[in-house]
Amino acid sequence: MMGIVNVTPDSFSDGNPHLTAEAAISHGEVLLKQGADILDIGGESTRPGAQPVETETEWQRIAPILDHFAKQNVCISVDSMKPEIMQRALEHGVDIINDVMALQAPGAIDVVRKSRCGLILMHMKGKPATMQIAPFYQEPVDEVKDFLAQRVLTLQAAGIDRSRLVVDPGFGFGKTLEHNLKLLRTLGQLKEIAPVLAGISRKSMLGSITGQPIHKRLAASVTAAVLAVQAGANIVRVHDVEATVDALKILAAVQSA
Repeated sequence: MMGIVNVTPDSFSDGNPHLTAEAAISHGEVLLKQGADILDIGGESTRPGAQPVETETEWQRIAPILDHFAKQNVCISVDSMKPEIMQRALEHGVDIINDVMALQAPGAIDVVRKSRCGLILMHMKGKPATMQIAPFYQEPVDEVKDFLAQRVLTLQAAGIDRSRLVVDPGFGFGKTLEHNLKLLRTLGQLKEIAPVLAGISRKSMLGSITGQPIHKRLAASVTAAVLAVQAGANIVRVHDVEATVDALKILAAVQSA
């Protein structure tokens, strides 16, 4: 269970222009009490239409939160596509690098190769600023699967052990509702490549189906997380940890009965 801690003014769901480090730390503490195994901490929004953030701005947002939780031996993931941020985060003791660019930025592989951290490789078509402008695939499942398989092979060729890798199909990152639903239905196919992370919480695909605004998507988000686990996800990245934990306990009980 990966709980989301966004330290940004403009994230699609929980962005807050007045968010302080203290508030982000308090939120992370709540998520841990609710059952989060991992805290995913990010200082740059990757929502559709998001503009890039300067490296130093991103670092100043997340550094106090990383420091706080590293001292508590919490499993920390840093959500960044910048090699400079990855390097600093690793020096601060983070356990996982979660990269929406799948370590394609120049120098990213060199940074992580020197560590033992876990690596989450996500598929994204285009860039956040433009990715939702008429995304097109001949076959989304095959194209996403081929991309992620190739990234895994590239990292292995660079000397990174396959056991460190997790793949993420990138729900909502350059994909229509139809693309997202196909990927969710066939999520188990990605397990042939590596363990799978699914991040669907509160996303626009859920709003398209239910008609609900972002902060009324709790039921849809929990349902999507359960479906993702049933389809093969090993990790779910969520905003609403407590409700999702309860739902997955029910699923586990039924499956083991």
